[in-house]
Amino acid sequence: MTTEIPFSPLPIDQSDVRYIHGPDSTAQEGVPSGTVTEFEWNESTVYPGTSRKFWVYVPAQYDPLEPPSLMVFQDGEFYLDPLGEVRGAIVLDNLIHRGDVPVTIGLFVDPGVFDDVEDPDDRKNRNAEYDAFDDRYVNFLIEEIIPEVTKHWSITDDHNRWGICGFSSGGNCGFTAAWLRPDAFRRVICCLSSFVQMPDGNPYPALISQTPRKPLRIFMQAGHRDLGWNEPEWNWLANNLRVAAALAEAEYDFRLVLGDGGHSPNHGGVLLPEALRWVFRSAEAERADT
Repeated sequence: MTTEIPFSPLPIDQSDVRYIHGPDSTAQEGVPSGTVTEFEWNESTVYPGTSRKFWVYVPAQYDPLEPPSLMVFQDGEFYLDPLGEVRGAIVLDNLIHRGDVPVTIGLFVDPGVFDDVEDPDDRKNRNAEYDAFDDRYVNFLIEEIIPEVTKHWSITDDHNRWGICGFSSGGNCGFTAAWLRPDAFRRVICCLSSFVQMPDGNPYPALISQTPRKPLRIFMQAGHRDLGWNEPEWNWLANNLRVAAALAEAEYDFRLVLGDGGHSPNHGGVLLPEALRWVFRSAEAERADT
């Protein structure tokens, strides 16, 4: 089936561009709102000495006898903010209500901070958690945070319905979580990922080409004017494109959306409804897409 897309002129300025949110990112009359519960986590064994908050969004359609899907969002409070660029709970309300995605619990997790450190920059553990190429963060989710969620709500055992999403360092964090633990996370949304910031450089173009294909479905967003876009090193745009090219050559189920603007969550936030539809699409829609 052919999809027709209305004509829209391209902006001349590729840097100062802002995308407008669609109706799926706005609270709609007649759409029931899910509940959001806040938790604090101060007892991490994976990241000792850190504290953080996380929030659990439970849709109005939740039924414990029919365990829902799971979507984890890095930078949780930012992704949850109803006035922000992403508006995760509002998007889930709208998509679940219309049946565009399965009933899904949203887990919004903040990065850790060290409460006993005075310097505000040194207090943050975000880059240590998100940019690392190891399984600490994904194990932290699986062993510490998700068990706290399942004390209160059921979650499906079908890991084709477990997803993870993030922006910037949170994007490569989500990619790494799924890459290292595809037994847990198999649906990935990564926006303007900071692959270039990983401690030993971006490992994925080589790894993807050398490793048997993993059961992942990956939605990527990149920006023409992302950080270092015209530099020979530390080029966020080029590194995202290299990862996308490697996924294409390895025949992954992936989608790349390339837009304008700089290192801003705006475009990825506007795309979130479509990204969720795409990663959670049904087997029928998948067959039509091939």
